[in-house]
Amino acid sequence: MSIMPLEFEKPIAELESEIQKLKVKSSSQKIDMSEQIASMEATLQETRNDIYNNLTPWQRVQIARHTNRPFMLDYVFHAFSDFCELHGDRHIGDDHSMPGGFARIGDQRVVVIGHQKGRDTKENLKRNFGSAHPEGYRKALRLMKMAERFGLPVICMIDTPGAFPGIGAEERNIAEAIAFNLREMTLLKVPILACVLGEGGSGGALGIGVADRVLMMENAYYSVISPEGCAAILWKHRKHAPEAAEAMKITAPDLGKLDLIDEVIIEPKGGAHVDHAAAAESFKAVILKQLAEVQALSTEEMLDARYDKYRQYGEWCGE
Repeated sequence: MSIMPLEFEKPIAELESEIQKLKVKSSSQKIDMSEQIASMEATLQETRNDIYNNLTPWQRVQIARHTNRPFMLDYVFHAFSDFCELHGDRHIGDDHSMPGGFARIGDQRVVVIGHQKGRDTKENLKRNFGSAHPEGYRKALRLMKMAERFGLPVICMIDTPGAFPGIGAEERNIAEAIAFNLREMTLLKVPILACVLGEGGSGGALGIGVADRVLMMENAYYSVISPEGCAAILWKHRKHAPEAAEAMKITAPDLGKLDLIDEVIIEPKGGAHVDHAAAAESFKAVILKQLAEVQALSTEEMLDARYDKYRQYGEWCGE
């Protein structure tokens, strides 16, 4: 799969292209160019490390939106087994932007729910660009309640620019659907883990984001508003989005320092889009570890800890 480089990745792409040309020349002309190739490969590795070890918040936002980044169903394919998708909210219909169902991760049976984007126009129209309708959130809650009846943990995977803001969604009460989920998830008597895979946009993310453990992929972001939206409000122009991303502290490393998330899941060098299987392996290991910690608590301890977790958000302990 050919991956289009982002703007800041172009020095890496140029070096890779030069190395490939040298290899072709060496092979076709029977010339020993191993020293030159080795030297350029060392330069490539140094350049790659320099770029990815010093990513700006805006660069992480760009990676989070990469069209080749693994989406919810990619993680289901690589990290879970025996996935059985369930459909419909039993009120309006089925929202394809919020798939969910029974699955197994390791030896653990779970219910998995998440936002799903598309990679081409046809799939994006089907998945509504990852922006769920009210029936998506109501389906998610129906599956959570089913998980509670069967005593199964819930794994939520967040990847949305936000809930769908259209007239139809407003007519079917998108705000109420999200708010109802917030309340019910605080009371759910089974473990809940939520992981931001890419974009974690506003209430659309929170609608399946109340959890005992909130995790983030290394190059994901979680925010009340997009950097472009913030820039348009504060600076009256979207060109200031990089400044907004820096000021808002929306990336996984920043949110980890603020204790707003529980763990950052390390991605392969270059981002999850360069190796879906490796990203899913990291995801699976952290999910199983965090799930074991939550399952060690009694139901009462788990609910108290969940309540305390969200009560302490926003507390200021400055001097």
